[in-house]
Amino acid sequence: MPYIKDTIAARATPSGRGGIGIIRVSGPGVTQIGRQILGAMPAPRLATYSEFSDGKGVIDQGIALYFNAPNSFTGEEVLELQGHGGPVVLEMLLNRVVNLGARIAGPGEFSQRAYLNEKIDLTQAEAVADLINSSTEAAARGAVRSLQGEFSTRINALVSQVVALRVFVEASIDFPEEEIDFLSDDRIALQLAEVFRELEAVLHETNQGALLIEGASVVLMGKPNAGKSSLMNLLTGRDTSIVTDIPGTTRDVVNETLQLDGIPLRLVDTAGIRDSLDKIEAEGVKRALAAGEQADLVIAVVDASEPDAPKQAESLMDDPRTVVVFNKIDLVTNTDRFIDAIHMSAKTGVGLHSLKDQLKERLGLSLHVGSGFTARKRHIVALGYGKDALAAASTLLTEQRAGELVAEELRVCQQHLAEITGEFTADDLLGEIFGSFCIGK
Repeated sequence: MPYIKDTIAARATPSGRGGIGIIRVSGPGVTQIGRQILGAMPAPRLATYSEFSDGKGVIDQGIALYFNAPNSFTGEEVLELQGHGGPVVLEMLLNRVVNLGARIAGPGEFSQRAYLNEKIDLTQAEAVADLINSSTEAAARGAVRSLQGEFSTRINALVSQVVALRVFVEASIDFPEEEIDFLSDDRIALQLAEVFRELEAVLHETNQGALLIEGASVVLMGKPNAGKSSLMNLLTGRDTSIVTDIPGTTRDVVNETLQLDGIPLRLVDTAGIRDSLDKIEAEGVKRALAAGEQADLVIAVVDASEPDAPKQAESLMDDPRTVVVFNKIDLVTNTDRFIDAIHMSAKTGVGLHSLKDQLKERLGLSLHVGSGFTARKRHIVALGYGKDALAAASTLLTEQRAGELVAEELRVCQQHLAEITGEFTADDLLGEIFGSFCIGK
């Protein structure tokens, strides 16, 4: 464990007034600080009623909780002072702690110390922030599973499989007298394929886990008066966008968030796509096109009552990011010409369930409340690099018979996987991750 010399302190409850406010202290100076404030240290892990003194008199009275090292969240000596939640009282108590030798903690520094002291790994540390910031029940439950180590267990199992392959390959290279000809041994190729399949499965679940936290961006696009704003209001369940019979009513992007099976969707209504001499509308069209390029999914809304509606949809059908919707289907008597797309009416609600099912299918959404774990984009990137390295190792093994290069690709794969849990992590990445936490956590 790294030796950390200083003691940190912070308010662990939200700012403002409340019934209870907590000051958290962690580090080697906890015992000395606690004795000055409480008179004597309470027994470990026993809630003890105490008076909090500033040396001149009593600041507050409440509950003191002491956790002795290494049996604490951070792995250090930890003291929590739980008093009344008035901002003045808590500020006085925090100042007292600082005057006795502590310093104010930075964002996420308690969790960072837990990671540095090997109480949790990096995915579990991130899960702490994910649990705090959860916007849906599915996200909260997924964060708890990550905090309990479910994601880490999957990654560690992959690392173990890659390490086992590395050991065999490198042993055959380093000890040729053992006559281990792994290049002609089908078992290695089969094991590589098995690890590759497992990594793909974990990558799929990780994509789902990232959706739980980061959500997906879905942009409504189409010609003016196609019914985008009406569809926006139908999906959100309220009058989010202005709806009129006048084409070009929407000039700017309109954002709203909704939930789809526990996944937060950032729904964006945009200006109708057409050439315009109006500078404001032209700028709206420009922003609409930019939003569409950055979106995870695009709902292309086509007015089914227009004669060339099928032709409008032809160029959109092959884009995996685009869901084509023939809107105003209630105005059409013959729907046979509208195929391979969603038939719906934003006015009556017909087809809404089909649209939601299509969105879930395009997002690859298979999670339900009670399953899955949370993840982040950096995990997806690392797994992607690991997958590429395994694919390269397989090619080198079967086509080029290059043993040393196979071993190198396996090493690269192991390194990328280890970055996920923090076994191998750059300091700047740690600063970025823990810097996003709230102070006091």
